[in-house]
Amino acid sequence: VHLVESGGGLVQPGGSLRLSCVVSGFTFSTTWMYWVRQTPGKGLEWVSTINPDGTTTRYPNSMKGRFTVSRDNAKNTMYLQMSSLGSEDTGVYYCARDTVGGTRGQGTQVTVSS
Repeated sequence: VHLVESGGGLVQPGGSLRLSCVVSGFTFSTTWMYWVRQTPGKGLEWVSTINPDGTTTRYPNSMKGRFTVSRDNAKNTMYLQMSSLGSEDTGVYYCARDTVGGTRGQGTQVTVSS
């Protein structure tokens, strides 16, 4: 099982980023997937949920309207489009399978700073 996150970087407050998670070693198209993040102040935090066919998504209230999760099952890839980023969004972002605490990749660093 492999999950590889990418797309992080340094972005100014108010900016946008698109993260990707490419997976292998399991049947992606039948798996619930999650984004979680590790932030300096809050520890591990749930970011989003998407069901296997992409028709259902969920977010914490703090991220609704700013973050959009999607997936392309033909490419074994999940995405996280983030906008209106603030310093509180700084952290390492991970994709996870099956549950919030499921197998994760190595993460991708997102830094929001001017």
